[in-house]
Amino acid sequence: MPITKYPQKSQPLWKEWDRKAQKNGPRHEVHAVNGDRYMGEWKDDMRHGKGTQIWKKKGAIYEGDWKLGKRDGYGTLSLPDQETGKYRKVYSGWWAGDKKSGYGIQFFGPKEYYEGDWCRNQRSGWGRMYYSNGDIYEGQWLNDKPHGEGMLRLKNGNRYEGYWQRGMKNGPGRFFHLDHGQLFEGFWVDSVAKCGTMIDFGRDEAPEPTQFPIPQVKILDPDGVLEEALAMFKKTEEE
Repeated sequence: MPITKYPQKSQPLWKEWDRKAQKNGPRHEVHAVNGDRYMGEWKDDMRHGKGTQIWKKKGAIYEGDWKLGKRDGYGTLSLPDQETGKYRKVYSGWWAGDKKSGYGIQFFGPKEYYEGDWCRNQRSGWGRMYYSNGDIYEGQWLNDKPHGEGMLRLKNGNRYEGYWQRGMKNGPGRFFHLDHGQLFEGFWVDSVAKCGTMIDFGRDEAPEPTQFPIPQVKILDPDGVLEEALAMFKKTEEE
């Protein structure tokens, strides 16, 4: 019985051209229509692996890991300084889905930066913030604000240790007035101390101690004051 051979169907030429045109592996430099440039590795026509992206409009440069066209992994973002024209590091750390996620350091200015955890471009988790005025906050963050347990150390050495909500002191906490040798321990609502006790604390070592020791003062209705503060605190939690 004779065997009939059928010729294999050939694919259209455009499919072969499209396959060859796709970028895979390392490329020296690829220019976009808007002037952006990318140098690095590709996969299936997408930035994937190690690479450097330069955005023409803002002059920003990202050097680091990519995954399917997005910044993903470890990388550094830099911007040109308007005064000197030199590039300054803005963020160095981990990324996921083109957003800062994981541990990283963000530089807000020459003397102001944050080091700690990120989630979707916001400070969330544990972190330490160095402010330009010399203050330092160390503790928990949520949605880019101090939230949870944390300590704020002021430039003059005084510090607050306690709870925070939405960037403000909320809940039980202690404020060390080390310059005067005093300690306030009490309850806070939206950064206002509602009730508590003030005692002398290290007056002998304080650089500017108060002239006289703190006398004993008793509140007529301490339970009522505390109850009112707790009610205000619970109200802020619900909001």
